[in-house]
Amino acid sequence: MKIVKAQDFDLRREVEYGSPEQNEAVRKIVADIKKEGDAALLRYTEKFDGMKLEAASLRVTQEELHAAYEQVEPSFVEAISAAADNIRAFHMKQKRNSWMDLQPDGSLLGQVIRPLHRVGVYVPGGKAAYPSSVLMNVIPAQVAGVPEIVMVTPPATGGKAGIDPYILVAAAEAGVNEIYRVGGAQAIAALAYGTESIAPVDKICGPGNIYVALAKREVFGAVDIDSIAGPSEIAVLADDSADPVYVAADLLSQAEHDEMASAILVTPSEQFAKACQAEVQRQLAELPRRDIAGASIEQYGAVILVGTIEEGIEVINRLAPEHFELIVDNPMGYLASIRNAGAIFLGPYSSEPVGDYFAGPNHIIPTNGTARFSSPVEVDDFIKKSSLIYYSKEALLSNGDTIMELARREGLEGHARAIEVRLLKEGKAGANDDNK
Repeated sequence: MKIVKAQDFDLRREVEYGSPEQNEAVRKIVADIKKEGDAALLRYTEKFDGMKLEAASLRVTQEELHAAYEQVEPSFVEAISAAADNIRAFHMKQKRNSWMDLQPDGSLLGQVIRPLHRVGVYVPGGKAAYPSSVLMNVIPAQVAGVPEIVMVTPPATGGKAGIDPYILVAAAEAGVNEIYRVGGAQAIAALAYGTESIAPVDKICGPGNIYVALAKREVFGAVDIDSIAGPSEIAVLADDSADPVYVAADLLSQAEHDEMASAILVTPSEQFAKACQAEVQRQLAELPRRDIAGASIEQYGAVILVGTIEEGIEVINRLAPEHFELIVDNPMGYLASIRNAGAIFLGPYSSEPVGDYFAGPNHIIPTNGTARFSSPVEVDDFIKKSSLIYYSKEALLSNGDTIMELARREGLEGHARAIEVRLLKEGKAGANDDNK
């Protein structure tokens, strides 16, 4: 984990869009699913996951969901249930309501809020299983009122025995009962276009590998997607008041996700920087996923030296990290200066895993610097809004000439006449006749 000065550190990180070969492979998979449905879905499942399935066995049964509870510890069920309660309580505060505004002239303007009808949740099964991601995708959709939520996950997340039971229990605790044992780009295509076994959805959300990300980009437009997520990131801004043991542990908590994950410490103290650097190496040697975390720290880890905390915050704003921990004296005093961060953790006890698992805010957060313009997954991601206009006769008679003026200035005579025929019918000749 190298120590560099802020002016010597390249804050840009190239976004991963896949190789030409990966993009072409994904396009073919998506096209085949769209054309052949279940036949292609089963073929690719056997090819990539090594499991030969029949269409009738794609859907996880209620018996399998019940059996999953027998394979996990009661303490896990209690923990996932408590986390679900916190996540639901947080997202309930994000709910929007339709509204209407009655005008003095009798017109009614407003906005109608409706949930999406059907949402697809992708749950990965690669280097690790993530039951917490099930909650973070499903619960905001439920709070929004989505009536149909379907989950897909690779068929062997739990080894040859099938889907990881912890994922199934998390899904059951979240209230999902439509689950299919398919993964990869083929699962994304099935959700987008539908097959004989899987009805199409309106939106797809959830993390996955590069093929899943490319498939989501390929089907965007036919359906909505949450984002094209990149590798996980954490940035910590700390001063001498912080404990290097805490900071090192938090940096490694993200580094262990993936070899491409990014873990960056920003500090005005060279002494603290060296202490954290040494502590990272000490803890890394004891970490079960040390090979993954070590590769991440080596390639994408860094300690950035700055002159002041204020300078450090500007570095953070330029990084726009997914997760940002501020461990300094009086962290609340700097909150107003933080413009770009997906999730902000204040103080020494607000460790990143608190947000990942339990506190309540969503842990699906913008990566690759996109926190400059985007937000964590929330209830608004699962609703749609319709404008409501009820225009009274009085309002049209009062404003019709103005509307026609604007339409004719844009050269759209048909628009103007749609207003004019009503004015004439009501005995008011168009005042803009000279503009025809």
